[in-house]
Amino acid sequence: MMGSNTQRYQNKHFILGLLFVGYLVDYLDRMVMSVAVVYIKGEFNLDPAAVGVILSSFFISYAIMQIPGGWLTDKLGSRKVLIWSIIVWSVFTVFTGLAWSLTSLIVIRFLFGIGQGGYPSAAQKGIADYYPLKERPKASAFLMSSNYFGMALAPLLAAPMIVWLGWRNMFIVIGALGVILTIAFWVYFKPKQQQESSDVTKKNSLPLKELLANIELWKITVMWFAAGIVNWGLASWIPSYLMEARGMDIMSMGFYAALPGISTGIAMLFSGWLLDRYFVNREKYYAAFGMLISGIFLYLMFTTTSIPLAMLYLNICMVFKSFAFTVAFSLPHKMMSKKTIGSAMGIINMGAQAAGFISPLAMGFMISFTGSYNAAFWFLIVCCLISIIAALAIKKTEISVHTDKVVTL
Repeated sequence: MMGSNTQRYQNKHFILGLLFVGYLVDYLDRMVMSVAVVYIKGEFNLDPAAVGVILSSFFISYAIMQIPGGWLTDKLGSRKVLIWSIIVWSVFTVFTGLAWSLTSLIVIRFLFGIGQGGYPSAAQKGIADYYPLKERPKASAFLMSSNYFGMALAPLLAAPMIVWLGWRNMFIVIGALGVILTIAFWVYFKPKQQQESSDVTKKNSLPLKELLANIELWKITVMWFAAGIVNWGLASWIPSYLMEARGMDIMSMGFYAALPGISTGIAMLFSGWLLDRYFVNREKYYAAFGMLISGIFLYLMFTTTSIPLAMLYLNICMVFKSFAFTVAFSLPHKMMSKKTIGSAMGIINMGAQAAGFISPLAMGFMISFTGSYNAAFWFLIVCCLISIIAALAIKKTEISVHTDKVVTL
């Protein structure tokens, strides 16, 4: 009996590690575009507004896929959605390196977003498949730290690969990682729960319209939408900002642009523990405080004349913004039952990815219109305030372990 329990314990952590690596590659594949676009705009003779369209084309399809991706995950199971998501996004990562015009690049990135759109909900469903209720928030926080490590890895790998191989070959090489990832999920990711009959699945399903009517779920979505604008605005434009406004070369930019991802990824590893230990049933204050500090240091980042101080402030901004990130992906595990977590996460992540569409595009037009980054950064600060208001409006609700019902505390 003891050996069986030990094997099950080790297996769930191995699966969490596999989901972590999958998310790492997911973010690597999408975020290298923020570095490559510095060279793409030169080859295709693009202005900042056109660059914003390229960066946003991925996010509109990615956002559109969040609710369908969550619904498909609850209906088909996490395994099928994870594997097909990896296959599709890897194919279109390779195709990105074959783009021949602005239009082709926009279409390819749009289809790439559809491929990646199923992974977030399926990954969170995977946690629910392998972990008991009490362990899911902490496991989710660990999983989501991969997003920031992926952001850090992207400029560190993209900068030298572009120098050595060119931006086109870089996309082809990193797209090939999907083959290895697909095999790993096919061999190792086999949740026992997904062997249940379709009759049981249908019996336990919750209509999507009931989820859409959940006000608290929408408050979390708005909180993460506003925080997501800050997240994706910085992730998309910081490489260009460092090279154009701060005068860095590509190798220096690759190093400095990676630092926020590294520091925030490390912070995320502790964030779930901190949330679980000190902020149980006070998650909204944790998120609101994080966004307040994030907004303050964002302002300090773009107003200081010192590059080292600007990089320090950027790192602090990103670390505290991750508080909202932790809450957005851990609190739903306390509020939603296992049978609906895929759809719920799809709704929440739809908000974040809609932000990913709006933010780079809006910032691109602001930069083109004003000729500087200041207005774009003020736009992000306003979104910090919106996120704070939405977070404070969330009521305390959680799942009863015994009845699997949502209760208001």
